[in-house]
Amino acid sequence: MSAVAGTDNVQGDVHPDGIRAGPNTQAQDVPENHDGFDSDSESSEDESLARPKEKSKRPPNNAFTQQRLKAYNPVFTAKTVIPLLISIAIVFVPLGAAMWYASHRVQDIMIDYTQCQVLASHDYWSEIPSNYTFNFNSNSSEWSNPQWKLDTDESQPFEDERLVCRIQFAVPTRLKPPIYFFYRLKRFHANHRRYVKSFSEDQLNGKRASLDDIKNTVGQNCEPLSANDDGVKYYPCGLIANSLFNDTFDTTLMGVNGTTSNYNLTEQGIAWSTDKNRFKKTNYNYTEVVPPPNWYKMFPNGYNETNMPDISTWYLFQNWMRTSALPDFVKLALRNDDDALEPGIYETKIGLHWPVLPFRGEKFIYISQRSVMGGKNIFLGVSWMAGGGLCFVLGLFLLLINFIRPRKTGDVNLLSWNKEQIEIDEKQDE
Repeated sequence: MSAVAGTDNVQGDVHPDGIRAGPNTQAQDVPENHDGFDSDSESSEDESLARPKEKSKRPPNNAFTQQRLKAYNPVFTAKTVIPLLISIAIVFVPLGAAMWYASHRVQDIMIDYTQCQVLASHDYWSEIPSNYTFNFNSNSSEWSNPQWKLDTDESQPFEDERLVCRIQFAVPTRLKPPIYFFYRLKRFHANHRRYVKSFSEDQLNGKRASLDDIKNTVGQNCEPLSANDDGVKYYPCGLIANSLFNDTFDTTLMGVNGTTSNYNLTEQGIAWSTDKNRFKKTNYNYTEVVPPPNWYKMFPNGYNETNMPDISTWYLFQNWMRTSALPDFVKLALRNDDDALEPGIYETKIGLHWPVLPFRGEKFIYISQRSVMGGKNIFLGVSWMAGGGLCFVLGLFLLLINFIRPRKTGDVNLLSWNKEQIEIDEKQDE
């Protein structure tokens, strides 16, 4: 009884959750858990959330990354390949023949005047060596070999710039317009990386580009011709502008030796129509810039108020700034879109200013027409005919093989991509 009574007389605090604390037990030592969860489970969940997830290199599971996109997988058999090859031949051969014929109808003449200052005489006319080609729709008996003669232009201030090459050539048949007068260069490698990138687009656009812009712009700058030794900017700067082709051509083909009419040409329209948006008159003052080193004979006293070049109307310069991919190229110098060039003998004068002998180059004049396919170029037509002929031969060869030793085609349903589609269709039917 005393034991029971002792138990009843024990004093203690009652916890709000109904737990009686002993006399030596503090109420705050009992943890509160109002939500009914175990504290150990909560701590383990917190640790799992705090632990970073491992990155997976596995691509997402979709048709694109798992290469399950729908695709067309043709099966080439004799019934499909032979008609395809014959069809290509039927299309390519006539088109190639038409291209070749259109190019063949273009009449032109090309004359090499590289050695004029060496071989021609000041006193008499002489035949040009066999460094010329011509294509006219007439008998060769009507053709006379071109001739040349040296002359002197006393208006040039520098003695080595006074040579003029006079060339006479025959046109045996009427050339319909448009007529194009080109110059051609050989073995001039304008595709060198440093050369191609040596220009300032800001200067060509007419902007007042700073020395830092034309010298340090990444990927496109005028180095190594940005400024002279005094730090004055070149205009236009760069290697391309510095090497400008400056042989001069008379804009009139003079009729000689009984030919009574002259033929006039013009520089208008020789540049691309879009170049007017690229080449603009400069905003530089003439005191801010100097000519490139190779232009000193054109501007012996530098620039002034009256002689600053306006590249927006300098069409020969615009054409030159479009560098060529190959060392043998032509560039348009003059044209006539309206008048036919009548039969006769004509003379042109060329001012010899651009040297080619030091690097063993060659320079030509080239007068030509235009066809629906452009200038004279037989390569396109020949390549189409050759491609079509090859397809025809292959098609004929496969046709003979198929007749002599036919081969049974396998079941295309056993191909992997067809089997996959069949399985998908079967699952959808179920």
